[in-house]
Amino acid sequence: MRLTILGCSGSIPGPGKAASGYLVEAEGFLLGLDLGNGTFAELQARRDPFTLGAVVLSHLHPDHCADFGALTVLRRYHPRPPFDVNAHKLAVHAPKNAPQRLAKAYAPNDIELAETDLSDVFSFHPFDGATGIGPFEVSAIPVDHPTEAFGVRISHGGRTLAYTGDTGPCENLDELAREADVLLSEATWTDAPDRPPGVHLSGKQAGALARRAGAGRLLLTHIAPWSDRIAILAEARAEFAAARLVEQGATYEV
Repeated sequence: MRLTILGCSGSIPGPGKAASGYLVEAEGFLLGLDLGNGTFAELQARRDPFTLGAVVLSHLHPDHCADFGALTVLRRYHPRPPFDVNAHKLAVHAPKNAPQRLAKAYAPNDIELAETDLSDVFSFHPFDGATGIGPFEVSAIPVDHPTEAFGVRISHGGRTLAYTGDTGPCENLDELAREADVLLSEATWTDAPDRPPGVHLSGKQAGALARRAGAGRLLLTHIAPWSDRIAILAEARAEFAAARLVEQGATYEV
């Protein structure tokens, strides 16, 4: 498997940096994993968006799905799509309320909303444990965040990528990350006793998770623009030596 970072800025886009978005590829199949603010521009710079085989959205906060609207416009209004987009709808695996939430974001008034539910170009699939998506086995595991949110475990050819999405510390994270070859973990802020529970992980918490789970490597993402990246990395490495910060545009082998 190959992981490409479209964006890794936490909570909001940063200066010249897109929010959360990733590509996972194997056997020629391209899986989009989150599409936060700015990621669609990064996707177009690297790949033809029509080559996406499916999309997985960990949750529906804007920094993880805002550019889904841009993808909708492309599939609906491109004058020369490479195939019949109505006959070959793009599969979207997401929380159960995704069709309604994403339609309202795309069509904010009642008149326009009455004329669209996005099902002309997408097929929506609510998360329900493990499922096959292209060549991947994908498991969605509930995590602790203010909205319905999931960590995602993607396996192929005996290798596993675990992605925390957005979450505070919770028991399910250990199941999610267990013996993953690569743990792609959010680390929004430095560790402090007054951090609100059930929102995000610190660098220290991400490192401790990787150590407990027996992960092979830890890739830190979703660092807020106002956070100290170097301090977060130091915290993580104090718990788990094989930790590194991801960079927008970088590609990693899983």
